[in-house]
Amino acid sequence: MSQAPAVTRPWQAIQSELAARLAQAHDRPARMQAFVAAAWSHLAPTGVSWLGFYERDPNDLSQLLLAAREPKPACSPIGLHGACGQCLLAAKPLVVHDVADLGAGYIACDPRDRSEVVVPCLGPDGHAWAVLDLDSHQVGSFGASDAEALTALLRHAGLSA
Repeated sequence: MSQAPAVTRPWQAIQSELAARLAQAHDRPARMQAFVAAAWSHLAPTGVSWLGFYERDPNDLSQLLLAAREPKPACSPIGLHGACGQCLLAAKPLVVHDVADLGAGYIACDPRDRSEVVVPCLGPDGHAWAVLDLDSHQVGSFGASDAEALTALLRHAGLSA
């Protein structure tokens, strides 16, 4: 089991690139895609293996649907019992040091993933309408500071209140 070294992620560079990309993003799906495009090139070299959004399915509130993501598709739809669903329901960030600790509640889209951070996208009413999910193949790749930085970036992108 590989333990992640302490990683400094380039949040300021992501914010700068995101600002430029958002100038052309006029609706929510475009802002989500701009966010993913800006973040992926900066985060992949820091141990992030996947990042993407899951939105609540408007036709079935018991599941989430995959939206903008990199570098590949993932499970969709997914239930609310996993880390993404729990983050959505609690409307609070979730840092998972080791996905093995989640037991049967873990939804393994990539069996190599070992840790993740999930951040809610909040509407003006404080309820989550989607989540941003980042995965890593290393245990302990994410911490509270990552969740805080991602929350700030989502607000900057107009994807969270």
